[in-house]
Amino acid sequence: MQVSIETTSGLERRMTVGIPAADFDSEVNKRLQEAAKTIRINGFRKGKVPLKVVKQRYGAGVRQEVMGDMINRTFQDAVSEKEVRPAGQPAIEPLESKEGQDFEYVATFEVYPEVELKETAGFDIEKLIADVGTEDVDKMIDILRKQQAEWVGVERAAADGDKVNIDYKGTKDGEVFEGGSAEKQDLVLGSGRMIDGFEAGVEGLKAGDSKTLALTFPEDYHSEDLKGAAVEFEVTVNSVSEQELPELNAELYKKFGIDTETEDEFRDEVQKNMERELKNAVKTQAKTQVMDKLIDANEVELPSALVAGEIDALRGQMAQQFGAQAQQLDLKGILPDEMFEEQAKRRVSLGLIVGEIVKQKEIKVDGDKVRAMVEEIASTYQEPEEVVTYYYSNQQLLAGVESAVLEDQVVEAILADANVTETQSNYEDVIKAAQGNQGEQ
Repeated sequence: MQVSIETTSGLERRMTVGIPAADFDSEVNKRLQEAAKTIRINGFRKGKVPLKVVKQRYGAGVRQEVMGDMINRTFQDAVSEKEVRPAGQPAIEPLESKEGQDFEYVATFEVYPEVELKETAGFDIEKLIADVGTEDVDKMIDILRKQQAEWVGVERAAADGDKVNIDYKGTKDGEVFEGGSAEKQDLVLGSGRMIDGFEAGVEGLKAGDSKTLALTFPEDYHSEDLKGAAVEFEVTVNSVSEQELPELNAELYKKFGIDTETEDEFRDEVQKNMERELKNAVKTQAKTQVMDKLIDANEVELPSALVAGEIDALRGQMAQQFGAQAQQLDLKGILPDEMFEEQAKRRVSLGLIVGEIVKQKEIKVDGDKVRAMVEEIASTYQEPEEVVTYYYSNQQLLAGVESAVLEDQVVEAILADANVTETQSNYEDVIKAAQGNQGEQ
């Protein structure tokens, strides 16, 4: 096998692989001889078809089959010989194959970039710290109760937090505009679903009341025709409902997977979950800062194939919300590449940088940390031991945990050499800070 490689541009490589005619033709003849034992051709008994006839009838197809197999078999050997690491699948261009002539193909692909790490010690990191207090638990229990609340009709004026059922018609310069009208529409006042002033304008109205609201669309509104436009909404209230919160009892606790009869035990479980969430949020907030600084400090040339693959993965994750309908939708039309490009580039950059840190610092995944993460995941299920066993019997799931642990170990190694300042905060702010950063990872 003869191999030559050239750099076409940046990370792109063009590799030509030549396979001696003797090797190629020998494999073709071997397969034709095997085929001759089983094929049936009119005028010949099974297994007695002359090789010349078999070659005339099936030779072109067999050569094509051997060509594909030879490419698959030799490509990895060729890149190993030239000590290159392809990033993504190669584009293969087979050259003409004739009996008695060497077979050649050209593979075009990108390679992984050389990552020249900058100094990772001395980063300035602000670590938010907080505790889960009694008021935090009270607020969380109130949120949980509202999730299970029922709406009950009332004969009074609507207030913030109530649900109203309304008819409305929007006009601009006296003309009804598209998307500005609806009938029997439910709206929770204070939810922020409507433009500024709409929900506040409905407050104070009772069932049967009507009102005209003079409002202005925001300057950054998505519709060009309505940006900054002065409009009027004619609103009629059909009904007003208020939330009726469920009692704190065993029936409610079971809806959240907590099998207890007492409020104290329920509160303890809620607090434990909040403390676990807070711990993860603190870690996420610090991790995001580390990743941001790694990105800022290290400029990496990105293989377009890896970015494209990450875009497809992100689009697939978002498409899951469409459910079974996703198969019938033009996802690239609805969710174009541009929506995910920035996040995809960040993920690919971090993957390359973190991989180089693992290599240089010789970080090995810690089995005890993997076990701890699996057990933490399992603790949120009713049968934790079964979940742990399932993870350790599923190599794909376990590999995902190992990858997460390895990334955490990289962050820990960098934090150990960083200038970490602890800032006292509160539960809500730490959770919000972490949630705002989750999509960037």
